[in-house]
Amino acid sequence: MFDNLTEKLQATFSKLARKGRLSESDVDAGLREVRLALLEADVNYRVVKDFIARVRERAVGAEVAKSLTPAQQMVKIVHEELIALLGQPAKLDFSGQAPHVIMLVGLQGSGKTTMAAKLALYLRRDGHKPLLVAADPYRPAAITQLEVLGRQLGIPVHAEDVRNKPEEVAARAVKVAAGGAYSVVILDTAGRLQIDDEMMEELERISRLVRPREILLVADAMTGQEAVRVAEGFHSRLGLTGLILTKVDGDARGGAALSIRSVTGVPIKFLGTGEKTDALEPFHPDRLASRILGMGDVLTLIEKAEAMFDQEQARKMEQKLREASFDLEDFRQQLREVRKMGPLQQVLEMIPGFSQVSRQLPADLPEKQLKRIEAIIDSMTPAERRDPQILNGSRKRRIAMGSGTSVQEVNQLLHQFRDMQRLMKQFSSGRGRGLFSLFQ
Repeated sequence: MFDNLTEKLQATFSKLARKGRLSESDVDAGLREVRLALLEADVNYRVVKDFIARVRERAVGAEVAKSLTPAQQMVKIVHEELIALLGQPAKLDFSGQAPHVIMLVGLQGSGKTTMAAKLALYLRRDGHKPLLVAADPYRPAAITQLEVLGRQLGIPVHAEDVRNKPEEVAARAVKVAAGGAYSVVILDTAGRLQIDDEMMEELERISRLVRPREILLVADAMTGQEAVRVAEGFHSRLGLTGLILTKVDGDARGGAALSIRSVTGVPIKFLGTGEKTDALEPFHPDRLASRILGMGDVLTLIEKAEAMFDQEQARKMEQKLREASFDLEDFRQQLREVRKMGPLQQVLEMIPGFSQVSRQLPADLPEKQLKRIEAIIDSMTPAERRDPQILNGSRKRRIAMGSGTSVQEVNQLLHQFRDMQRLMKQFSSGRGRGLFSLFQ
């Protein structure tokens, strides 16, 4: 979402780095570029004005003037002010007696129903027992969608006749949850195309009746500053406790994420990073600020890996790496594990120094390459995967035809795999043991 903003900020800081020592005019020129980049990213004008003023106050003082690397100090200041702009991380409130009610609100099309399922899955993995509630009687398709998602995830859904009032449905669902020892109730409420009194009065009735611990606005990041106005409207009537930004993996300019916390004062609690039900991340201001500045996000990458990789399988794979017995069967398994972590381009952006590389690639190129490699390996027999040395010309032609690739692509994969094996042998030998120990 922040690709254009990141690119422009990095270009600005590169110019400053070439200056060596920074004068006040250099700082002002750099901040003009930063201001333009933020405005082009659709960040609220007042937010940009205050942000630039705070950065300038720090940048023209001794903090930068006395630094041995002024440009790096500028990046540090911008990074810290971005974190301050995004606000403190905020967790869900589970104080008091269960079941804890979480009420999801938002406009129609913001992704509330899918988000309800994502949040339920996230909370179940965190040790909770969630109950999903279809509290949108106006769209039978929304009830059906929630029931389908619930079946897919193995999470119960409370749904009633569409003629029943939403507040009564919600109240009965809370009683069901209390009797069934559910710890969390997630209400998927109705939305409209725009904010109106009828919708707000209905949501207020639900809130008065079930007293939710959390009222979370699901806001579409693709709508830019409109998301900020929507948040202000809901907050003034309902008293929001948090925000969930959806579609942050899209091509939005990112202004909503940088403006919404500052304008409304309501903390962002989660980011929806894709269409899959596990594409939900807790909001960490420091990590998002690092991504915006192209610094990567190693902590989120590690958390994704820990959630997706089987620990026992990882231990066995480590042993194979040590013994240099890693074969194409293992390589294919690792490719599949990496793809579970999400689109490869998103993964690359989390690695420090790789964000620029990932932006230079076509959006679907890394994913296509992984699929092509997997297709080639799938077209081999188990014996060929275990021992690629037996692959002669006729076998390679058969593999190329079976995978829809060329013999040259098969040879390229085999050549790259042999290079990888040689590297692993170095790690397991005396020459590479010292380097290998760094990763233990």
